[in-house]
Formats: sequence, C-alpha cells, structure tokens
Amino acid sequence: MTEETFHMLETAREAAQCGGDILMQEFGKLTDLQIDLKGKGDYVTELDRRSEKAIIGRIKEDFPGHIIQAEESGEEIQKSSYRWIIDPLDGTANYVQGIPVYGVSVALKKESDILIGVVYYPDRDEMFWAEKGEGAFLNGERIRVSSRKDMAYAMLASGFPWRSRHHLDAYMACFKELFLRAAGIRRMGSAAIDLAYTACGRFDGFWEMQLGPWDIAAGILLIQEAGGVVTDFLGGEGYFASGNVVAGNPFIHEKILRVIRKHLSGVEKKEAQG
Repeated sequence: MTEETFHMLETAREAAQCGGDILMQEFGKLTDLQIDLKGKGDYVTELDRRSEKAIIGRIKEDFPGHIIQAEESGEEIQKSSYRWIIDPLDGTANYVQGIPVYGVSVALKKESDILIGVVYYPDRDEMFWAEKGEGAFLNGERIRVSSRKDMAYAMLASGFPWRSRHHLDAYMACFKELFLRAAGIRRMGSAAIDLAYTACGRFDGFWEMQLGPWDIAAGILLIQEAGGVVTDFLGGEGYFASGNVVAGNPFIHEKILRVIRKHLSGVEKKEAQG
C-alpha cells in the first residue's frame, strides 16, 4: 500500500463514517415532510441529502480535484482520472420504515479500475473496506468469501426487480429454481450490505437486476478482494452498464450463473442492445 492509496482509503472510511453518523442520529425520527417519492417504491429523504453532503464535503477536503458521482446530486463535470462513487443511504425504503438495515457505500475508481471500496453498516457499526490488491476487511479483520460448494447448503441473497417489473416473470422463474436448490434466500433491501455480507461469507451468493453504480461499486471490490467472483448475467464485466449482478464464492457463483443464464440472459442481451 502506497502512502497515497492509504490516504485515499482513510478518507473513504472517514467519509462513510460521517454519513453513517448522520443516519444513525436521525434514525426513526423522519416525518412525512422529509420524504419524497422519486418513483413507485423509490424514496429519497432529507437524510439521503444530508449524508451525501457530509460525505462529499469530507472527500473534497482531501481531494478537491477528483470527480464525484453521487446518487442524489449526480455527476460533476470535471477533468480527473479519479472518480468517487457514492451512495449516501443504500436501503432508503428500510430507513423510511424504521427497519435498521441500511448502509453507506463509498468507492474510488481510477479510470476503469476500482481502487477503494467501503461499505458502512451504521446500526451494527460494521465497516467493510477493500483496497485493490490488498485484501478485504471488516473492522480491521481480514475477510474471505465462504468456501461452501454444495448449493443445498448455500444461503443466497437477492433483491426484487422493482425497477424492471416487466421482467418479473423471468426473475420469478430464476428465483423459484434457486429457491428449490438452495438452503435459503434472503432479501435485505440494501444491495451494498448484500455484497458486503457475501464478501465476508455470511451469504454464499447474491444476484440482483438493474442496480446503480453507487449500489455496487464498493461491494464489487470487497468481493473480488475477498476471493469471490462478480459478473453480469452473461458472465462478463458489463455490470456497470446493465446494473445486473451475480456474485459469490467461485463455486456458488457458477451455480447461480447457470440458472440465471437459463432464465435471465435474454434480459442482459436486450439491455446491451439498447
């Protein structure tokens, strides 16, 4: 780890902590006037915006020339090979309902490479982080994906396709087959936490459709640095373009991918064709 990348990692962790502290302080106190509906089932709150402002402010203190790409405020127009990808509150619907499963995701890319990934789960005070080539960690302890090979004992995670309801039948066919093969499937409501939990072996595999780059950037690096595999629904690296993600340890990832290719590969191809 170079001094520069250590500085970037420290900034990312501190920024995620800043956002998470704001979310924790106000959890359970939201009023209807603080909640807006962007679309069916898609919320944004005053706390999303406050968390994002705090995260961006902390990053800009150290790296004012870097590009910021954040879920709520969008992407800056600025020349830099470095881009910070931020989700200030992943799991907003949970947060609105008072369900304590939500997180903060902060990632740093240099051109096409993810260099730093941080996912913070405030309610459990769990800070997941990874640096490219240096491994993945949870509160300072090295983490690895699970070693489970048998799908019959695998615990999977997924998210319902609320942004692509027109693909619900294909998704449900995939869900049914995996549900019948696996030990269980969980739906946490936060893709960032799903990916972090897969990185540390709590889940053996995960798949979801049409996620934003802020949902997945940090989690992708966590899983890769923890020894896992992340692909799109075709087994390639087009997940930032499509938002379609399959992740897990190498054995379970391959088993999930086979089922997804049967039911959902057409979704990836159609989206790739525009």
